[in-house]
Amino acid sequence: MANETRYRVGILGATGMVGQWFIRLLENHPQFQVTALAASDRSQGKTYGEACAWRLPGERPSFVESLVIQAPSPPLDCELVFSTLPSGVARESESAFAAAGYPVISNSAAFRMDSDVPLLIPEVNPEHLALLDVQGNGRKANRGFVVTNPNCSTIVLTLALAPLHTQFGVEAVVATTMQAVSGAGYPGVASLDITDNVLPFIENEEEKIERETQKILGHYRDQKVSAAAMLVSAQCHRVNVSDGHTVAVRVKLGRGAEIHEVRQAFETFTGMPQQLRLHSAPERPIIVRDEPDRPQPRLDRDAGGGMSVTVGRIAPDRVLDFRFVALGHNTIRGAAGAAILNAELLVATGRLPMTSKNPYPR
Repeated sequence: MANETRYRVGILGATGMVGQWFIRLLENHPQFQVTALAASDRSQGKTYGEACAWRLPGERPSFVESLVIQAPSPPLDCELVFSTLPSGVARESESAFAAAGYPVISNSAAFRMDSDVPLLIPEVNPEHLALLDVQGNGRKANRGFVVTNPNCSTIVLTLALAPLHTQFGVEAVVATTMQAVSGAGYPGVASLDITDNVLPFIENEEEKIERETQKILGHYRDQKVSAAAMLVSAQCHRVNVSDGHTVAVRVKLGRGAEIHEVRQAFETFTGMPQQLRLHSAPERPIIVRDEPDRPQPRLDRDAGGGMSVTVGRIAPDRVLDFRFVALGHNTIRGAAGAAILNAELLVATGRLPMTSKNPYPR
């Protein structure tokens, strides 16, 4: 696809870990071209090469070296914005961009639970994009809007629950997470805290998983999303793993199922991104492993280019109905890759029409 037909995109929070993943994943993207970067006061006015300590494997992509970092406020030289800002500043900044006419695809938590904002996993709830029609009327934005992707652990859990909820109904979920240190950003968790240790508290994480899962799996009707009528209980832990969130899950289903039916539901699950062959969509959003010791972060986090969730240890449960372990790459499928896939779905469904002259700010 020629450069002139690609969307010019800006990244808010570009120097952080997730911001760096955005840059890596967008380096050769056929639909999006990074033309603007924004970050905190200490980085503004510097080139990205001067301001950013690159923390990902491999060299920093050369195309961003000379881009000058700006304030995370409009205007920016782009047509849509990816945001990875901290929640404390994201709401004001993202609101300003939406009001100025920019589509905002956010990895931040600020708007996730707003009733008129899609909390989107493209394979699970693409119909929730209809909330954008309500959002535009309610906020009176000039073509701008906000779409969010869920918390990183929520994405892993909800992608695994979706086929079970569709085929059997899910009445109750108990989820225990073992979350990688990269989820805390950089410098994040001190090495002396995490070495030889498990941290049994991640601020606000349990509440996010419980509420977001119900919204994502809820039904869109009459211009609103009704939360799924399921009980969700989460306990979250930080563990000494670099990347990859693991979730041990127990579920109570709405109707009886045999274990081979549960396995088949996982293995055959696909969604709109696979039907549309979106650039970032994995061929199989859920990969089933039958080995007794899988999934493991080091072996399975990069499945599907980091965009697949791996499920294993599927078994009957003596308290609820079934149990399994799910694992996903928290900074790819759980963050930057999720937001990029959301943007690809917006293009494919006409919410961001792909033309050589896009009707957004320049």
